[in-house]
Amino acid sequence: MGAMLDAKQYGRLLWGKTLQKRYGMRILGLDYGDSRIGVAVSDPMGWTAQGLKTIRNKGNNHVIDELAKIIDQYDVEKIVLGLPKNMDGSLGERAERTILFKAVLENKLDIMVEEWDERLTTAAAGRTMIETGLKRSKKKGMVDKLSAIYILQGYLDRYKKDRPLDL
Repeated sequence: MGAMLDAKQYGRLLWGKTLQKRYGMRILGLDYGDSRIGVAVSDPMGWTAQGLKTIRNKGNNHVIDELAKIIDQYDVEKIVLGLPKNMDGSLGERAERTILFKAVLENKLDIMVEEWDERLTTAAAGRTMIETGLKRSKKKGMVDKLSAIYILQGYLDRYKKDRPLDL
């Protein structure tokens, strides 16, 4: 029996290296907060976002180390960082801290980071947790991861038209 192919090898077999490079990259979604950072990752085709974890924000060095491991493990080529705009579209203090964090990510990880408007993602995540009956004790860490999923899925859905429909 032959060796099993991983997703990247299978993609290269189907589409060749160029298309696999274009369509086989993974994207990381982040919901940045002062206490916790929600992390989600796309599937290799860029169709769906899956929640990975919540990182405790113990300072930039700790966060960078954790993200570097994830980027290496999942072969991430881009980060989508939720930007918490005010409802009127202006940038407040939290957005300014997020923009500073974006600069740290780009500098320390040498990776492209795109901002994504995250208005109402935390509220949507909270509603989802209430609807699913999640216990209050589990909500604190889950809301950040779920928000990261909403951020990344919104980004992926916006760019679906650029991806092939058939394999």
